[in-house]
Amino acid sequence: MQHSPEKSPKSYGIAVMLCGIFGILGVHHFYLGDWLYGLADAALVILAVGFAVQGYPGLALLVLLIDGLHTIIIFYFLIIEKWRDGQGRPFLL
Repeated sequence: MQHSPEKSPKSYGIAVMLCGIFGILGVHHFYLGDWLYGLADAALVILAVGFAVQGYPGLALLVLLIDGLHTIIIFYFLIIEKWRDGQGRPFLL
């Protein structure tokens, strides 16, 4: 008999909505307990704003595109239920 992993107590729907709405800010990562990913997303947004304020709109756009691509990938993995929370527990409907 195979032991199935413990299901995450976090809401699948909330995680997907947070990623879809606030994805580049990393709010979904904070909700899921993935603090490093959340801090990385927040840092990328801050870096992009800093580049824009300093007069480097091309770099700001590049950083936002990288963050957006990361968000799309995470959103995809959330949708197909392959992403896990900060404790390594899967999301199951």
